[in-house]
Amino acid sequence: MTQHKQPGEMPRYPEPFWREGVDIPSFPKLQDDISVDTVIVGGGITGITTAYLLAKEGKKVVLIESGKLFNGTTGHTTAKITAQHDLIYDEFISHMGEKKAKLYYESQSEALEFMRSHIREHNIDCDYSEQDAIIYAEKSEDVDKVKKEYEAYQKLGIPSDYSETIQLGLPVKAAVTMKNQAQFHPVKYLLHLVGHITESGGQIFENTTAKEMDGSSSILTMDGYRITAEHIVACSHFPFHDGMGFYFTRMYADRSYVVAVKTANDYPGGMYYGESSPSRSMRFTPDGTGGKLVLISGESHKTGQGVCTIKHYEALEQYTRDTFGLQEFSYRWSAQDLTTLDKVPYIGYHSDNYLIATGFRKWGMTNSGVAAKLLTDLILKRDNPYKELYDPSRFRADPSVKKFIQENADVAKHLISGKIERPHKHLSDLAKDEGSVVKVDGKRAGGYRDADGRLHVVDTTCTHLGCETEWNSGDRTWDCPCHGSRFSFDGKVIEGPAKEPLKKVDYHG
Repeated sequence: MTQHKQPGEMPRYPEPFWREGVDIPSFPKLQDDISVDTVIVGGGITGITTAYLLAKEGKKVVLIESGKLFNGTTGHTTAKITAQHDLIYDEFISHMGEKKAKLYYESQSEALEFMRSHIREHNIDCDYSEQDAIIYAEKSEDVDKVKKEYEAYQKLGIPSDYSETIQLGLPVKAAVTMKNQAQFHPVKYLLHLVGHITESGGQIFENTTAKEMDGSSSILTMDGYRITAEHIVACSHFPFHDGMGFYFTRMYADRSYVVAVKTANDYPGGMYYGESSPSRSMRFTPDGTGGKLVLISGESHKTGQGVCTIKHYEALEQYTRDTFGLQEFSYRWSAQDLTTLDKVPYIGYHSDNYLIATGFRKWGMTNSGVAAKLLTDLILKRDNPYKELYDPSRFRADPSVKKFIQENADVAKHLISGKIERPHKHLSDLAKDEGSVVKVDGKRAGGYRDADGRLHVVDTTCTHLGCETEWNSGDRTWDCPCHGSRFSFDGKVIEGPAKEPLKKVDYHG
């Protein structure tokens, strides 16, 4: 979508940088029943990497994607390849013990090394660069947390430094650095893997949505076609099949926001994460013209539960102006991430021949590598030292029980509050490019008047479990505050667990 704006003006529509100027191949829609060794659901970095590894092993693989490749979380990432996942290792030592905390670090580091070696071996042009990863605290009350994290690094043997200054020049109180991490352009990297999958005989189908499992060895698509396979692998962000609600009651969805800007002050390099609230994440990427774009992200909140969402972009814009000086506002986009109860992803067998990978908690680049290798080893019946750590069936007493109760109480609250809300706006109140919960024939509905003045009216009831969706003004979507399903302004499913679109509402006038 072409956007006409002045250099310092926010782009009108959300649009990620990673798909810009890249020749992305298209693939057909599945239009027949097929039989393969493994079917992989989800065309992001996890699904593609898993398909690549299995194809290398000679397996007959098919990968299906409900939309276009790279257009989900992978296309909306900040693309840091790092084992530094916020302040996590001190917490993991406390909750899981030193042995499992070290296993987590080792698995993430191995994933980074796999990507590093693969990029170098195949000379992949994907803007890869080695960068340190730094977590810093700007407020005195956060210093002890950073110090404890550094102490955890020392216990686990993580190459690191502690300091009270950072290259950005911000007035920080404490900082911990994880050495020799990396960043890259995810789409350019994945194009190489996609090429290898197809060259090895693997099949890829876009605009093909997995509807349900039919027994233990096949899935049905929304168009009624059957894919029969020895193994079914869900890499679709949220597992397309969630028997008895296992996963949507054990994960919660967060949204965060990214702006890509050209700054007046030079960005010195490094990947940063500010621990003090409001948190900020920063890195740079080559802009394709010899310059740099600085990616600044943050403003995380539960899906469907934030303030007017355009305010999150505005907050990042103001932070950029204050910190670096804003020269050009090039791109903005948002991402959705799922977090498990204990903050460790679910990767492995759910049942029989059905495997899943989900709950990456904003750190999908290395977690995708962990998942692809573990899933491949499980399918090929090979040992993997991380099988127990990521086992989806685990349920740790601390902190899982508390988080389970807290999250499901939050769901109940929003389920009830959405049903008793009484909207005051009417369709006639909506200006161009405005959406809102409205009253239609005395009932709650969702209305959006597009830039051409056309109205799009939907039933706001989420088709997953009946919570009421809320309007996301920043991204022009309907978002569910209960389990994170998201729908386009005209009701199409963007993110699960919902599978069916929002119903259209007839209106007069």
